[in-house]
Amino acid sequence: MSENKIFSGIKVVDLASFIAGPAAATILSDFGADVIKVEPPSGELWRTGHKIPPQPYSEEPYPFELANRNKRGVALNLKAASAQQVLERLAKWADVFIVNTPHLARKKLKLEYDDVAQWNPRLIYADLTGFGEKGPDAALPGFDLTAFWARSGLLFMTRDAGEPPTWPVSGSGDNATAVAIYSAIVTALYRRERTGKGSYVTTSLLAAGVWSASVFIQAALCGASFYGLHDRAHPANAGLNTYRSSDGTWFVLVVTPDKVPAVLKALGREDILTDPRFSDPAKLALNRPQLTAMLDEIFGSQPMSHWYEVFNGVLVPFGAVREPQEVVNDPQLRANDIVVPLEGAGEKLTSTISSPIQVHGVTKVPARRAPRIGEHNDEVLKELGFTSDEIAGLRASGAAPQAVHAEVPTHAPGKPI
Repeated sequence: MSENKIFSGIKVVDLASFIAGPAAATILSDFGADVIKVEPPSGELWRTGHKIPPQPYSEEPYPFELANRNKRGVALNLKAASAQQVLERLAKWADVFIVNTPHLARKKLKLEYDDVAQWNPRLIYADLTGFGEKGPDAALPGFDLTAFWARSGLLFMTRDAGEPPTWPVSGSGDNATAVAIYSAIVTALYRRERTGKGSYVTTSLLAAGVWSASVFIQAALCGASFYGLHDRAHPANAGLNTYRSSDGTWFVLVVTPDKVPAVLKALGREDILTDPRFSDPAKLALNRPQLTAMLDEIFGSQPMSHWYEVFNGVLVPFGAVREPQEVVNDPQLRANDIVVPLEGAGEKLTSTISSPIQVHGVTKVPARRAPRIGEHNDEVLKELGFTSDEIAGLRASGAAPQAVHAEVPTHAPGKPI
């Protein structure tokens, strides 16, 4: 690795599945860490994520590629007795060990911190759970949909009044949690730099979800009065609402009190400032629906391109609501290296999304495709010191089988209709 890569020489064992843990390892790989992805001989389930509704259907395994680029791949049957010697050498080799296996299964597999740290006291052991390590629901399986979104309160709050909870965007909570566990790992690496000691670091989908919802959860902690769920026709604040332009584009508008005069002037409606219905806070509170209806009429009179110029002219925050197919064509993404080239993943998978961290003066590792199942078994096992005969024995025992070149396991659901 180049000298300007921050994590050159840092070795990571990624034993996690799905998104949050693997994505944290991917961020480390972006800055030069050597990451070994360990998965079962059949491959982990997220290899089929592109064929599990309601994820967008594709023949390309884009979810797995996104969470596992820049890694070497090892297939290891942790239930095989001889797999323990491979785990031991991986732990001795590694600086960081990322795991999200449920703790009951982890104990049986001898993957708990005390099992692994005995081999390497300088190890950073990163533990990712759904609901935390303690408490009555510590053993519950957790996905971002259940732990990050539902349990945290976010799913209750991200809907309009009178509407049932909607289905959140899969993976959004996972990727937020990935940044959290990455931060914990980097904090522990800094501590090790100062003390020489390894660490056991952890976070959960629930903790990351509550942190994401923390303004409202903190309000609940101090007994604040809530306005209730958002109702765009009867909003708590007409300046913080969604509106629609004449070409059908919805947008989010955030007009803080200091910006109200400038915005109304730009709209040519300074008369609203002196309208007796809105002249003091008490009257405004009673007449917010009328003000919203007036703004609906104003914003519905011009296309989004017009309002783009108006809002930029007064430096007021706004955001046009975009579909994914529109987002990928946003020039801001490539100008800021949010979308970057992806090497070797396939004919259609030529770009990917970079991690949301940039360090000026440091070039990230160019994104290359995720490994195939067990693609680097022999290479890694030799690097760990296993002889050719020992590798053959690991194959024969089923602990580290021959590499599988099929990109996706066979248990993939079908195409949506």
